[in-house]
Formats: sequence, structure tokens, C-alpha cells
Amino acid sequence: MADKPSVLRETDDEARKLARVSLRSARSASLAVVEPASEGFPFVSRVLTGIDTDGTPIILISALSTHTQALSADRRCSLLTGEIGKGDPLAHARLTVQCEAERVDRDSAAHTRIRDRFIRRHPKAQLYVDFPDFAFFRLTPLRASLNGGFGRAYVLSGEDLMIRSPAIADLAAKEASAIEHMNTDHSDAASKYANTYCNAKGTGWRICGLDAGGIDLASGDQLKRLEYETPLQFEWELRATLVKLYG
Repeated sequence: MADKPSVLRETDDEARKLARVSLRSARSASLAVVEPASEGFPFVSRVLTGIDTDGTPIILISALSTHTQALSADRRCSLLTGEIGKGDPLAHARLTVQCEAERVDRDSAAHTRIRDRFIRRHPKAQLYVDFPDFAFFRLTPLRASLNGGFGRAYVLSGEDLMIRSPAIADLAAKEASAIEHMNTDHSDAASKYANTYCNAKGTGWRICGLDAGGIDLASGDQLKRLEYETPLQFEWELRATLVKLYG
């Protein structure tokens, strides 16, 4: 009997970019955990998402929630991202990422960095981010499944979703000042980036994230991700890249 044809396509750079953009442009995601109290039944909830400077997804959740209690007992979880547009929901790209969760120590340098990035992405989270029962979790990607639409299915490794660059720490150190400079002194740049490269409409866009892999752009409830062709390898490349993209 002949082997059945595979429904999977070979994972290429286009698929990897689509997956990264889907993950990094998501304001929220469905989070699936294993609920210990129900003898291992899956439990799914919606969470706000952020991205750390190395590409790791971030969530902010309350200790009172079922998913926090589940992650404390079993670190395995999955995220589902993907915006639904007009027409058939299954015709639009979606990404499932299987992850391992790790709580971020509130007294760590990582917490300060993650908190700042998350609030720039979700300003309203400032109302509760410092409540004692809330905590950040880093969700390290282990593997992922991308469905880019009908007939476009791919399997990705966790590494395919990460940002790898020796400049990550240096760029993180200047991120806040660079964003303030761009949004204040070059306030039209974010809208031009969003309109030109992200198929976005309107003005009033602002930069809410800068890392070695690209730019996060926000306007109201909209969030877009502009990925660089290749990750920046040096901190000084940031200015030249922003100028080049502006044209």
C-alpha cells in the first residue's frame, strides 16, 4: 500500500517568519494547561501576552487563577495565537506553541525588564501589575505547529521562534530611551513603519518595543510586528536600521 502523502510542508524561512510575527504581534492568546484538580483534564483560558528580548513569550497571571495553580504543579502548557479576519476562521493563520513555564522572580533584573516591556505593550496592566498575587511567567518554546491557511501546515522547533544575537543585552539596556526618542522626536516614524511594512491603516502608531529581532508597533487595540530581515548583531546597528526603514 502506498504511503499517504504528508499534509506538512517543508519548514522554510517564510514559515518561520510567519510564525514569529504571529506570536510577537499577539496581544492575547489562548493558554492551555493541565489542571491537577480534574485528574489531568486540559484547561484553557485567555491571557495577555508579551515578548521578552530573546523572543520568549511572557504572560502575567494571578495566583488566584486556575492556570497559575496548574502551572505550579505542571510546567507544561500551550499557547494559541492568530487573528481571525473576515470569512472562514480556518482560512487565517494560527500558531500553537508548546512551552515550559517558569515563574519570574519579582526581585530579579529580568522582572524589571519584562515589567517595563509588558506595560508599554499593555498600558492598562499598570493598574494591577504590582499586585502581590500577580506574577510573570516566561514560556520557553519547545516546539510549534503553524497553520498558515488551507494547505499550509508546518512543524517548527522552539529555536525557530527565538531571537539569537550577541546584542540582546545591550539593546535591552537602551530600549526605553530609544523608544522615547523615536516616539517624541520622530513621531511619524512608527506610522510609516506600520503603513509601509505591516499593511496597517491610519496614523497615531507608536513604537512599544525594540529588540534585536524587530519593532513592536501599537495603535489603540492594534499591535503589529515588523521583523528585520536578520537580527541585529550589534547595538549600534539599531539607529542605521531605523533610518533605513524610514527611507
